[in-house]
Amino acid sequence: MTNNKTVLSWLDEMAAMTTPDEIVWIDGSEKQLEDLRAEAVSTGEMIQLNQEKLPGCYYHRTAENDVARVEDRTFICTPTEEEAGPVNNWMAPEQMYAKLKALYTGSMKGRTMYVIPYSMGPVGSPFSKIGIELTDSIYVVLNMAIMTRIGQKVLDQLGDSADFVKCLHAKKDVNPDERYIVHFPQDSTIWSINSAYGGNVLLGKKCFALRIASYLGKKEGWMAEHMLILGLENPQGEVKYICAAFPSACGKTNLAMLIPPEYLKEKGYKVWTVGDDIAWLRIGKDGRLYAINPEAGFFGVAPGTSEKTNFNALESAKKNTIFTNVAINNADNTVWWEGLDKNPPEDCTEWTGKLVNGKTYEGKLAHPNSRFTAPAINCPCISSEFENPEGVPVSAIVFGGRRAKTAPLVYQARDWQHGVFVGATMASETTAAAAGAVGVVRRDPMAMKPFVGYNMADYFAHWIEMGKKMDADKAPKIFHVNWFRQDENGNFIWPGFGDNMRVLLWILDRCEGKKDAVESPIGYLPKKEDLDVNNLDIDDATMEELLTVDKAVWLEDVENQEQYFAQFGDRLPKEIKEELETLKKNLSK
Repeated sequence: MTNNKTVLSWLDEMAAMTTPDEIVWIDGSEKQLEDLRAEAVSTGEMIQLNQEKLPGCYYHRTAENDVARVEDRTFICTPTEEEAGPVNNWMAPEQMYAKLKALYTGSMKGRTMYVIPYSMGPVGSPFSKIGIELTDSIYVVLNMAIMTRIGQKVLDQLGDSADFVKCLHAKKDVNPDERYIVHFPQDSTIWSINSAYGGNVLLGKKCFALRIASYLGKKEGWMAEHMLILGLENPQGEVKYICAAFPSACGKTNLAMLIPPEYLKEKGYKVWTVGDDIAWLRIGKDGRLYAINPEAGFFGVAPGTSEKTNFNALESAKKNTIFTNVAINNADNTVWWEGLDKNPPEDCTEWTGKLVNGKTYEGKLAHPNSRFTAPAINCPCISSEFENPEGVPVSAIVFGGRRAKTAPLVYQARDWQHGVFVGATMASETTAAAAGAVGVVRRDPMAMKPFVGYNMADYFAHWIEMGKKMDADKAPKIFHVNWFRQDENGNFIWPGFGDNMRVLLWILDRCEGKKDAVESPIGYLPKKEDLDVNNLDIDDATMEELLTVDKAVWLEDVENQEQYFAQFGDRLPKEIKEELETLKKNLSK
């Protein structure tokens, strides 16, 4: 399939170490993928679901010890520990290579090694990057075929170039004590062993598209961000694009596939999904920031996804989708998970493979982190710009978190530098769903804490640097939102879901200079009357509360911010320190 000497010599080296019985190149043809599906079904690796109700859909379950990304087993191996920074696990590259080579030796004996050439982003786009993943898992091949662009066309695009990310995955014996997901940014290399779960083994996803790509972006002058991309179309047919970053459990996928409330739908507003998880951003020839979604599919969390919470995500998963660790409804060989509806199937197989009677079962039928891997083209609101190799121009960047009292519903940063600070101080309060105490503030700058491929202080500096390269009048405006403000009884006071569009409309009005704002110690707040709350049961007092900045609460938060930044020492950019001092002064006035 290729004469690329770099590819072939690397493949020889990896095959000599892992000793597979056979090597199969993935050409991307539907026939080859269909043969692999049939093989996976025959060995029990996958189960074919009801082809009338869920055409092209399959089911897979992972080992009980292998159901999520493993942050404590994820490493960034840079030449020095300081380059990896305090929020990453680090080991010296030569030490890690030695440890891993011992584990990989003979790990594919008796198995087939599949060679998957893949492109992150449309093949041939100036944004796009190529990877090659070697794996002994058909499940990985079939997921990568949904999540990325694969096959011969990718090798043709690569030609003789050595510019590709080398990805090696071996299931081995799925031993959690010897499970490693390791990134060598300087070598453009990712090695994953002893896992068969999506996020640890679909190496194009967080491993390449964020950890390695964030390092490449810093080196090459672009950005890889944990952000959704949506297009908002007004009644005149104009579409403006927003990128947004949220920590987990803050409604990111729901926002990416938002359905406008009836009131705005009737006026002619629409939302288009470009991406639900990752954005790669570059400065265009015109000085504006452009974004692509490097992925070709959605790797969504199933529990909680329903017609009510995310109609478009559910529609996306109705054909050519792989379900992982959900429950199987034995009556009709379809799938079910908590939150899909209120009717758990009476006769079903829960996610570990146990037959149960749903009515009497006490536990969860689907694993809380169970997933669906669905082609993005299935999404009813997929943007017509989804495959645009030049990306879409970004008007606004939105950060957010789950805060009961601190952050108002929305505020705007004063300028790019202040916006970087707003992103760097992003935080969420733990909910009952998270392990540990409720209400603990967890800092997750730009939602990138688990995904940045180098020192986070240098990552902040790179953001500041990117701002200097853009004309101030062309740079996206930066905002912060909080859909989770609570009253004294702990009730949410903003309706959320589709009504979040009302806030996005104010954000876009601000980007176009159509609305004024009120200066506050933390940035620009909307005037109460400028947020469209027509047809909402929301009174003036509640709006006041949603837009209140409580200085005492904020001063407490600033102490927490200072503690967080202290870990970066002298590497923390002076601009971040300046913004922290400005915030303190503003709050003390």
